[in-house]
Amino acid sequence: MKRYILAVLMVCLYALVFPAAGFAEEEKSDEDKKKDPFEIPSHVLDIAKENTYPNSTEDQEVIEPSDLTEELISDLDVSITNPDLIKMLNETSLKPSPIAIGYRGMVYLGRWPLNYESLETNINWEYQKINTNELNNLGGEQNQEMNYIQQEQKEIKGALTNKIKNPDDVKKMMLLAAKEKTDLPLSYNTIIGKNTKKDNSYNIPVEKYGTLTAYSPAVNEKGQVTFGEVYVELKGSSKSIVVKNVTKQGIGGWIPIQDYVSFSLQVK
Repeated sequence: MKRYILAVLMVCLYALVFPAAGFAEEEKSDEDKKKDPFEIPSHVLDIAKENTYPNSTEDQEVIEPSDLTEELISDLDVSITNPDLIKMLNETSLKPSPIAIGYRGMVYLGRWPLNYESLETNINWEYQKINTNELNNLGGEQNQEMNYIQQEQKEIKGALTNKIKNPDDVKKMMLLAAKEKTDLPLSYNTIIGKNTKKDNSYNIPVEKYGTLTAYSPAVNEKGQVTFGEVYVELKGSSKSIVVKNVTKQGIGGWIPIQDYVSFSLQVK
């Protein structure tokens, strides 16, 4: 009888503990989902004010389609978001004669990257090593503090990870997409000036050797570019945009985060 009662108690205890554990795990996973994947960690600091090299902000011009351009591209099966192509269409004068009865014409504008679709965006906070500071306190009698001081000027460059036609157009579209997703100051080229310093200090205990390594972070952007041959078609007094031979190509790229530095301290 005692064994039966003990078994019943064990079953009840199991039923009470494990559902609660499962609920806690579910709560944790929901909390993780809400966490911003692009939130800047505490060990990554903004050095824009301290940087001895004044980086210029790489603000990409957002080209809005004119009324005529909007009219021409709105009915297409494939979207056109390439700012350079939209700019060209805006500047194109299309005024067919209202008395051009029976007139037909096709103007070839070239093969263009039409749009970029972002499929995956991640951040490597240690994309490129830029600096090392060291402090030897092996023979010291009290704790010492070390600070970040940039030893040499460093230029960090982003790039596409594979070959593609019209790379400049593609890079612009990728940059716009990554900025919109992350809300971070991104640039394909950023410089950390020599003697850039930060007030953050790191404690090195007695009989220890400290190494402070600094990295430049970058966004890894992956997506798909849609290409197509673009024509302007004129039929009498009407006009339209025609896109032919549409293809898609996967593309990836690294885009540095401007004026941010990631720090890693090792004490031995």
